[in-house]
Amino acid sequence: MKYLFSLLMLICLEINFLAAQAALEKKIQTRLILAEDGDVIDLPAGTIELSNTLSLDAKRDITIRGAGQDKTILTFKNQTQGAEGIKITNAQNIVLEHFTVEDSKGDLIKTQSVNGLVFRNITARWTGKPKASNGAYALYPVQCQTVRIERCTAIGASDAGIYVGQSDSVWVTECVAKNNVAGIEIENTTNAWVWKNQAFDNTGGILVFDLPDLLKKRGGHVKVYDNLIGRNNYKNFAPKGNIVGKVPPGTGVMILATNDVEIYQNKIWENKTASTAIMSYFITENPIKDKAYNPYPSNIYIHDNIYSEGKRMPTWKSKMGFIFWWKFGKKVPHILYDGIQNPDWVDSNGQLKAAYRICVRQNENGTFANLRADKLGLFKGKISKNIGPYDCAL
Repeated sequence: MKYLFSLLMLICLEINFLAAQAALEKKIQTRLILAEDGDVIDLPAGTIELSNTLSLDAKRDITIRGAGQDKTILTFKNQTQGAEGIKITNAQNIVLEHFTVEDSKGDLIKTQSVNGLVFRNITARWTGKPKASNGAYALYPVQCQTVRIERCTAIGASDAGIYVGQSDSVWVTECVAKNNVAGIEIENTTNAWVWKNQAFDNTGGILVFDLPDLLKKRGGHVKVYDNLIGRNNYKNFAPKGNIVGKVPPGTGVMILATNDVEIYQNKIWENKTASTAIMSYFITENPIKDKAYNPYPSNIYIHDNIYSEGKRMPTWKSKMGFIFWWKFGKKVPHILYDGIQNPDWVDSNGQLKAAYRICVRQNENGTFANLRADKLGLFKGKISKNIGPYDCAL
């Protein structure tokens, strides 16, 4: 009888807990719906279990503030409705700060069409072992203007931990990205500064991409500097078909088909496959149907970075990694350029014209190779390690 009484007490406590959590979730969502310009929505300390996406739409000058990253935890582990943890759309001047969000079915925090956005002291993570069923993005501003991501942590995303897409005027600083497929990704985004971050134990550390079939066709004018980008050798756990699924484990920095990118004063170490790769979209072997898309990188400047010494063993678990091993064994140059060039950008000497140059100089341990994949393909092309044509400044 005593055990039955204890069991009933536990059941009652659980029912009361769930009722309290449901009431708190309703209160928070109601505040988001009824928020007026200038409101601060305070999230209490404690672990808050949520069953549905928290949404905010068409609001201005709103701050959503927790009691601290380790004090306010929004968990969507038992989410039954919606995909995102938090979704914010069609808004202006939104600040999210001082809390943790975890284990949503889809993206942890997605913001779309927001002008003026701050993520500050946010942890966005999937708990447990990283896996393909995790959501794609931890922090996911898309089609936004004036984005500030400061002192945030992103863990476990099956695409990118900190992803900024089709946006303009962005900075990402003092953040940590680990155990994601891509740690930090800047995609089809203009005027972005990425500095003083740590990207480690991802598949790829920092990616700067332009991809086809998006509303915003071209990104560029991106600076990546003063970052620590190391040991990004984690297995690629992206779902099949994702473009980041082609990123080989062991990638430090990858620049794909974009322009006006400067990578400098970073410490890039112990990335076993490709410390820094400059690639055209053709390297993906995906068909291009978007006629407005430019698949070639241009105006890329890699300088004054510090690369690790010693041997590295490229992964065999991706085609690109296997090719690097086939070509270089354990001595893969730190800076790799696929050499696939737009013929309209080449002068009579076979070099890229000044407006489209790839420049590489003054990198400590910064060995270089042009894969010359435009000639005979990656397997048969004759590699050039002559850095002369690329020893320039932009």
